[in-house]
Amino acid sequence: SYMAERVVGTGSFGIVFQAKCLETGETVAIKKVLQDRRYKNRELQLMRSMDHPNVVSLKHCFFSTTSRDELFLNLVMEYVPETLYRVLKHYSNANQRMPLIYVKLYMYQLFRGLAYVHTVPGVCHRDVKPQNVLVDPLTHQVKICDFGSAKVLVPGEPNIAYICSRYYRAPELIFGATEYTTSIDIWSAGCVLAELLLGQPLFPGETAVDQLVEIIKRFLVLQPVRKFGA
Repeated sequence: SYMAERVVGTGSFGIVFQAKCLETGETVAIKKVLQDRRYKNRELQLMRSMDHPNVVSLKHCFFSTTSRDELFLNLVMEYVPETLYRVLKHYSNANQRMPLIYVKLYMYQLFRGLAYVHTVPGVCHRDVKPQNVLVDPLTHQVKICDFGSAKVLVPGEPNIAYICSRYYRAPELIFGATEYTTSIDIWSAGCVLAELLLGQPLFPGETAVDQLVEIIKRFLVLQPVRKFGA
């Protein structure tokens, strides 16, 4: 049994608690999500298939109910105290850039984790962003978390286009593509890399159209049109 200590994350998916195992005293993270009784939980199935040092590990799970007979799935995971988002915010608040050695260290581990996720279980995360990258401040180990949007992509089988947080959304998703590959995660990871270097999002669009404009503006700067005769 577990005792919840504090809320560490909330969203449309549910709530994440920092909790303590009463038997061992171990600190864990528990993600509590509303479960439809008609279906299996995809996140649970995917997390059971993964085992990698740069992917947050699932310890076990249990179900709980409310007085209104709502069913909740509780995913018990290893607890990692920080996120890349909060680490970056710490540097921004101090008017500092993240040291390049840390940028390299964190991004190497993020790409290493994605390489595993994409090839071994064959999963596309579909929501790579600084908030979903956990960081241990003592060891600087990085772990990808939140597989609530993740899916095994099947060639020829359509997927939803409205996926991935806007600043990190690949162009094909903005255009409404329903067939895409794990390369959308690589685009998102590239956006994360740029954000670590710049201290702010690379493509901060307020709407889908704005997002596309931001991307085009950046590429026009990076690849200026050559003048005739140049």
